[in-house]
Amino acid sequence: QVQLVESGGGVVQPGGSLRLSCTASGRTSPSYSMIWYRQAPGKDYEFVAQISGQRNTTDYGNSVKGRFTISRDNSKMTAFLQMNNLNPDDSALYNCSATTHTGRGTQVIVTS
Repeated sequence: QVQLVESGGGVVQPGGSLRLSCTASGRTSPSYSMIWYRQAPGKDYEFVAQISGQRNTTDYGNSVKGRFTISRDNSKMTAFLQMNNLNPDDSALYNCSATTHTGRGTQVIVTS
């Protein structure tokens, strides 16, 4: 089984930045893709970003392209999500997933 723990969320003003982390433990593998999703209150889950395990190929949701950057450190079994130029629409619970496992999430609130 894989355990995923997200961290780094918080309250930030519009235009600000946050860096989220997702650390995996248990039956993990650097070959696993790691994916960030988010869900705002009353809305469906939205794909945010993905990084593959083999070649670190990345992919982003349209609403975050150019502002968010996903990366990983396999020595720490951790994926990162650097979020810049945040706006209120980015407020959500951010979860990371690997294989069929998902963490509990970290809350991001963007408000003035």
